[in-house]
Amino acid sequence: MSWAFLRNLLSGVNKYSTGIGRIWVAVVFLFRLLVYVAAAENIWKHEHDEFECNIKQPGCENVCFDHFFPVSHIRLWALQLIMVSTPSLLVVFHVAYRENREKHHNQKLYKNPGKIDGGLLCTYLTSLILKTGLEIFFLVLFYKLYNGFKIPHLVKCDLKPCPNTVDCYISKPTEKMIFLYFLVSTSCLCIVLNLSELSYLIFKYSLKCYLKRHVKKQQ
Repeated sequence: MSWAFLRNLLSGVNKYSTGIGRIWVAVVFLFRLLVYVAAAENIWKHEHDEFECNIKQPGCENVCFDHFFPVSHIRLWALQLIMVSTPSLLVVFHVAYRENREKHHNQKLYKNPGKIDGGLLCTYLTSLILKTGLEIFFLVLFYKLYNGFKIPHLVKCDLKPCPNTVDCYISKPTEKMIFLYFLVSTSCLCIVLNLSELSYLIFKYSLKCYLKRHVKKQQ
């Protein structure tokens, strides 16, 4: 999979972000995207081939694997990474709209098209809420699909066409567990950063509006 588009998107968003937003971009790029591409993808690369059951009944192993891993961890992580990054496109599109509007009217309509104020502030806050919601949704989805954030060494399966309860073994469970905890931790960190940035922006512009009203009353 090529991640060039996602990398370019994060680079573009970084220009219009606050300080906390830039930290979020760094966490997504360094601790999620690069770790995924460099290490995690290879660990789960042959997860189906390395899933072994102590019986050779045709179809049993496939059914058991599908039961315990209805969706591949690595594909779900890739989907999560793409989904939580795409709301940032709203900000990029809004800035592009401002720039095109200035070109169309052939005059300076904004002091800085990339400055977070007015309509762009609403767009930025919306993108933060969407990113936070998607992060939480995928964490809950992971938990529900895999019955918690854990990788067992041994799973017992009694589904048809297995003739009885069979033992199935997952390859490299400890290594997979380490990366699972790491990726869940970085996802939680991104949620904290998004909520912090959301609170910061709301407080900043609420204070700004209050000061403007206070100055007008004094005048």
